[in-house]
Amino acid sequence: MTALAQTTGAPGSRILAFGASRGDLVVPNADLVGPIDSSDEWIRQRTGIVERRRASSAVDTIDLATEAAKEAIASAGIDPSRIGAVLVSTISNSVQTPSLAALLTERVGATPAAAYDISAACAGFTYGVAQADAFIRSGLAEYVLVVGAEKLSQYAEPTDRTISFLLGDGAGAAVLGPSDEPGVSASVWGSDGAKWDAVGMDSSLAAYRDGEGAVAWPTLRQDGRAVFRWAVWEMAKVAQQTLETAGITTDDLAAFIPHQANMRIVDELAKQLKLPPTVAIARDIAHTGNTSAASVPLAAHALLAERPELSGGLALLIGFGAGLVFGAQVVRLP
Repeated sequence: MTALAQTTGAPGSRILAFGASRGDLVVPNADLVGPIDSSDEWIRQRTGIVERRRASSAVDTIDLATEAAKEAIASAGIDPSRIGAVLVSTISNSVQTPSLAALLTERVGATPAAAYDISAACAGFTYGVAQADAFIRSGLAEYVLVVGAEKLSQYAEPTDRTISFLLGDGAGAAVLGPSDEPGVSASVWGSDGAKWDAVGMDSSLAAYRDGEGAVAWPTLRQDGRAVFRWAVWEMAKVAQQTLETAGITTDDLAAFIPHQANMRIVDELAKQLKLPPTVAIARDIAHTGNTSAASVPLAAHALLAERPELSGGLALLIGFGAGLVFGAQVVRLP
């Protein structure tokens, strides 16, 4: 029997560069408090958000993704034709199909790279990193572009007090390439479908289509208390498992870059992990808001801009959100 040929890749992979794009509008808390009968102080205390970035009507998710991707590719110093796969995590593409990734591949000059979207909400970027690492080590691709891109403001209901004031728009991108040693640890990922309805849309597109105006455009809602408990207690366990899987301790970390869901969640996770004071903690949510799949790469990009000395250090990434889904890995920062 003739054996089938198989590819082999690099010993490891690593993130070569990040790119970022934030919505063109700065929206302070004061602009949102009226419809929810609240105050700037209430939002700051509950979420840590001072303002969020949102995109104007002329800017779509693909535009944010393109800007972030082009910066990452340029910073990585590679020709986009060498990219073998483009993975875009998004829940806010303007159409159900075709994928945002396919169009992005054309926009950045990476055709004919494989391209597909990942629907894993706030864990989507970490899902993409896990897949990119596997692709590079297996020889399926030499370089992989991973993007988290969202325009969540189109799913924000101004009168909703559960999630709408959290939401922001933006895109974060990373280029991963081959490395002589692992620059991405084994990933820890999974889901808990029993909590499927803890965060998501308040109605279906079919209901909107058939409702003849009685059913409003679907918008995002969440059970804030349930999500908070799950994020803090269960994700602290996932984060610790990720460190153990990577063979390191918190003392080896340079940075902690969690999903920017809520500042209280970020701070509580850091407390549960007993992070030493030497570990830089990403708190991009204060001025960007919660951008779902884009939040981890946006936070990484911002942290490296503020603290360039972190370059080359180890960072724990963790994303978690609607599904409920989660993903985490330790990476060496570019």
